[in-house]
Amino acid sequence: MTLTPSTLIPSGARTAFLEQAKQRILITDGAFGTEIQNFKLSEADYAGTLGLAKDQKGNNDILALTKPEVPESIHRAYFNAGADIAETNTFSANRISQADYAAEHLVREINVQSAQLARRVADEFTAKDGRPRFVAGAIGPTNKTLSLSPDVNDPGFREIDWDHLVDVYAEQVRALVEGGADFILIETVFDTLNAKAGVMSVRQVEKELGREIPIMMSMTLTDLSGRNLSGHTVEAFWYAIRHAKPLTIGLNCSFGATQLRPHVKTLSEIADTLIMVYPNAGLPNELGEYDEMPQTTAGLVKEWADHGQVNVLGGCCGSTPAHIAAMAQAVQGLAPRRTASPEVATRLAGLEPFIMAA
Repeated sequence: MTLTPSTLIPSGARTAFLEQAKQRILITDGAFGTEIQNFKLSEADYAGTLGLAKDQKGNNDILALTKPEVPESIHRAYFNAGADIAETNTFSANRISQADYAAEHLVREINVQSAQLARRVADEFTAKDGRPRFVAGAIGPTNKTLSLSPDVNDPGFREIDWDHLVDVYAEQVRALVEGGADFILIETVFDTLNAKAGVMSVRQVEKELGREIPIMMSMTLTDLSGRNLSGHTVEAFWYAIRHAKPLTIGLNCSFGATQLRPHVKTLSEIADTLIMVYPNAGLPNELGEYDEMPQTTAGLVKEWADHGQVNVLGGCCGSTPAHIAAMAQAVQGLAPRRTASPEVATRLAGLEPFIMAA
């Protein structure tokens, strides 16, 4: 039998999430990379006893195997700050990115362990107060792009192809779901075609398992005009991936809340699903550090909540548990955004959105 969306076992996590989102603005967690940097880990800490051929310094994902107490403590800190969602520490836990560390063969183990760790902590906090906590299996864009050539002298050249990237993502998705992730978060999307490959991988794994795997999706902008690296505007990106029926759509990374303000407004007005935004803690200073204070960030994202533009808030680069706590406090009691109900029309996307006239 060919499985279709109607024959898949529905996701209980989707139902629970939507129910919570009707009641309040939910909170996702903050940055992992900058929090890990605070531990001042040595290369030996990262490498552990795995005996890998390359230097592991900076391979944050491998800590699930070599120093799991680090990501676990970060998950706990964010839940204590008020987070409803734990994003797994697996942004680069895919075959392509792990090749830089000669750790491709550990991809499944990294993802399973990372998801299990987040699941365990989430369930522990739920057991304390009965409030549902969720785990989003994070998959990053990789360091390759399907839409653009890395060689200016050969515009048609691609380092990878569609089938390869779908296979790479599917390996990660299987492991995250096996480890207990509720959703798959396709985040920091700089190439819309890469995101579509992520969607395809989830659909493949759904068929294999016979059950629904909800998708969360988050775009990252590369300039203030509101485009990603592959050139799509926020509107065009939404029309290009709306068929995936994501649980949430939103923006993360690149900029702080101030720079994202007009683009959050735009997305909020057109998306018939939940909006999740997790900006950086402002813009980095000349040393690459983030100076924006928690209360400042919280005040900026509260403006979105005041205008009924968001359903889920959190932080990206530079954000800390203090930032998440300040956000949670700032939006407590504020009504969540009401999902947009755009008129039925044929909506297409090149680099710009196109709505076909009736």
